[in-house]
Amino acid sequence: MNTPHPPDPKDRPARLTVGVVGAGRVGPALAASLALAGHRPVAVSGVSEASRRRAAALLPEVPLVTPDEVLTHADLVLLTVPDDALPGLVEGLVDTKAVRPGQLLAHTSGRYGTSVLDPALRAGALPLALHPVMTFTGTAVDVQRLAGCSFGVTAPEELRLAAQALVIEMGGEPEWIEERARPLYHAALALGSNHLVTLVAQSMDLLREAGVAAPERMLGPLLGATLDNVLRSGDSALTGPVSRGDAGTVAAHIGELRRHAPQTVAGYVAMARATADRALAHGLLKAELAEDLLDVLADDDTTGGAR
Repeated sequence: MNTPHPPDPKDRPARLTVGVVGAGRVGPALAASLALAGHRPVAVSGVSEASRRRAAALLPEVPLVTPDEVLTHADLVLLTVPDDALPGLVEGLVDTKAVRPGQLLAHTSGRYGTSVLDPALRAGALPLALHPVMTFTGTAVDVQRLAGCSFGVTAPEELRLAAQALVIEMGGEPEWIEERARPLYHAALALGSNHLVTLVAQSMDLLREAGVAAPERMLGPLLGATLDNVLRSGDSALTGPVSRGDAGTVAAHIGELRRHAPQTVAGYVAMARATADRALAHGLLKAELAEDLLDVLADDDTTGGAR
């Protein structure tokens, strides 16, 4: 007996028409994932050539139109513009009477909850804040990465089920964030993810300076193991000269950085101080070794000569 195959989502009646305002790296991927769940992308707006290419690749045959026209065609509108542009965009859409009563308006900003959509709410829209906790490339791989991805979700009580359903349909896991906690939530993610890019890129630059031909191959296993350890064990995963109280080694590092990459010294010292504080607080750094280490790190003249 043949087991019947589940129906192709494309063959099911579309439940929502979906529009995207801002074809950056995020919007087309989210719309493409909603299409896989049976919704129907109908319009996208994008200004730059890169945005247009992304839209064409991830949302083929979906017309490129103005933001106002996106709202005309869509039941669910994804506002996927930079954080600082979002308030002005919302006000502009309301001023031009593009927002329709009963229309779902979902932004993907980590910084904001639903209060940034208050002008649209007064115009009858249904506000959602759906922030995917993922780094995006602007390619089809992003759709796959949404599987199991957390979403920071803020929504009015009466829309929580709708918000949850949309996130699950995109393959994600909803995590409810209170309106007042959104800025702290976003700062935490930026600290962990965005700053990691800077730290790793600086580390690769320094390894190249030291003669390592393929720093990514050297760092990959180390950073992968470190990330796994800290996610499992927190501060107890800490290793290295700061946690050991090796003041001489840290001083040597600072001296080398001043000679070869002075622009990295301030970041190294700041992170070493933060690491020392956490190591002390968790009993990983012995108090008797901390004094000399903190002495080395107490020099605020991070652009001057070696101590």
